[in-house]
Amino acid sequence: MPSEQGPYLKTAVFCEHVLREADSVSSLIRIIDRITLTRTGPDAPLEMPPISYNLRAFVALTSGEARGSHEVKIELEEPSGLRKPPMASTVLFEGEDKGVNLVLNIAATFEYQGLYWFNVYLDDKLLTRMPLRVIYSRVTHGSPKT
Repeated sequence: MPSEQGPYLKTAVFCEHVLREADSVSSLIRIIDRITLTRTGPDAPLEMPPISYNLRAFVALTSGEARGSHEVKIELEEPSGLRKPPMASTVLFEGEDKGVNLVLNIAATFEYQGLYWFNVYLDDKLLTRMPLRVIYSRVTHGSPKT
């Protein structure tokens, strides 16, 4: 369980890709906090259609005095407040400056525009919340004059 002695949250972001180099250094490519869906033309729906999107959640933690196995969970909270069942992963803390970098592939379907929150828990204690805004843009063109 997180305490004043650790583990400590270093980073929690969404990105499109994570590179893991041979020397264990991670590079985050295209950090995102918004997804925009644009539909164009006279048949563009008034309401946003469901959109499927693949993104990566990168969560980096440093041990501090924490040691042993712990569970990290990420729970999706929709704009309505409805919470989906969480994704979970077990991590091992070895203490001091050693930490863990989690890369979670998330294939989500967003049914509404608005602000989605991804709640990050360590052993059932909330560590942080990651925001992701989904925006729908409808572009229509006037009919040509004859």
